[in-house]
Amino acid sequence: MSSSRPGKSVSRIKTGSFERRLSLTRAGLFAGTRMASHMATNWFSNKETREQRHRAMLSSQARFLVDELGRLKGSVVKIGQVMALYGEHFLPEEVTEALHTLEDQTTSLEWPAIERVLKAELGESRLSELDIDPEPIGAASLGQVHRAVRRSDGLEFVLKVQYPGVADAVDSDLNAVAHLLKVARLVSFGPEFNDWLEEVREMMHREVDYRLEARTTEKFRQMLSHDPRFVVPRVLAEFSTDHIIASTYEHGHSVSSVAVRELPLERRSALGQAALELFFRELFEWGEIQTDPNFGNYRIRIAGEQGGDSETDRIVLLDFGAVQSYSSDFLKPVIQMIRASYEEDLEQVVEGGIKLRFMSRDWPAEVLDKFGKVCMSVLEPLAKDRSQWPDYAVNSHGQYRWKQSDLPSRVAKQAARSAISRYFRVPPKEFVFLNRKLIGVYTFIAVLHSEFNGEDLLRKYLYGSGAA
Repeated sequence: MSSSRPGKSVSRIKTGSFERRLSLTRAGLFAGTRMASHMATNWFSNKETREQRHRAMLSSQARFLVDELGRLKGSVVKIGQVMALYGEHFLPEEVTEALHTLEDQTTSLEWPAIERVLKAELGESRLSELDIDPEPIGAASLGQVHRAVRRSDGLEFVLKVQYPGVADAVDSDLNAVAHLLKVARLVSFGPEFNDWLEEVREMMHREVDYRLEARTTEKFRQMLSHDPRFVVPRVLAEFSTDHIIASTYEHGHSVSSVAVRELPLERRSALGQAALELFFRELFEWGEIQTDPNFGNYRIRIAGEQGGDSETDRIVLLDFGAVQSYSSDFLKPVIQMIRASYEEDLEQVVEGGIKLRFMSRDWPAEVLDKFGKVCMSVLEPLAKDRSQWPDYAVNSHGQYRWKQSDLPSRVAKQAARSAISRYFRVPPKEFVFLNRKLIGVYTFIAVLHSEFNGEDLLRKYLYGSGAA
């Protein structure tokens, strides 16, 4: 959830299915009419002109529809944000670019509406035990966060309050958004898109299940309780309900703040290593992964600040609504690909891709090899063979420079140059979310300007602690 103070507020959110469907249907019909008119007038142009005009029209359509989604708030906006993050395999580039603008929307709900939710959920008596700041410290599409103090002992905590009606609107909103995309001719429906849409539906239901999020938060807190590098808020069950999560207030700086940026390189690198190891524990040990790469879900607590409660800089983990559990049937070929990439076993990398169903034995051998090499290049900062590292990605001590390496961009260019896109299959939905998580981890480390080699950490989880 965004941690910045919202600049705008509204008195209510349209959550009635009829008025939301009506708004989206009107938008879809209008957009569909515009697209039909465009296709009719564009028919007689030459191929190049048609392509340019079509892309321009897609961008215009997408911006128009995103504006309509933004006006409705609630789960519609969250659905759009999820589609922006995970829809690159299913939606035109122009659509995902427009949907990304929804991430900047931090409109909050006015205090009287939030107060009504608190009274209905907690009751007057329980509410009287608290002093609550009516100004939210963070707002997102599904809810907002308010600081509170328990009067009896001065305990500081936060209340994450779900907007009224959004949980009940998830299914109708998702169906309406899908229908809108179809009517506006922005997406082609098929089995793969429908499967992905159902995964978005499941994710949305997890996001609004505050009881599940509270349990997951406590589970991660217990799993990380002996690791001083991490802080997970403690859930306060007595103030938590189906639509409220109460948890201890955990201070910290944003990942991109000046205070974090000015930390010595050694400390920033240690934070980067902690983030990478957390991902490895999620993947190799727990099979449960926080798939939302939003930096608003993380804070950095600098050692010695506010009472010096720790000698270690720590990563504060704030949101567990997007945690997904993965089966061993899925994780085994993923780990096989990682191990094979590290061991430079191209044949086994390809075999793992085939098991995950985004490579096929029917492809030409040359294409399979190129695809496998692209996959292997993702592990560059974890590799044992460092001879292929670009000079600008290595510091004077032989350590990998995560920011300067520009790895995600180079991998994307390598894939484009290899002309494998026409063979590409949409990977299983689990892989889409996992890939997004990996990019998020790499970006997190890059934003910290960390410089370290990840090989020892990877070996620890591939072969055991004695192998590091």
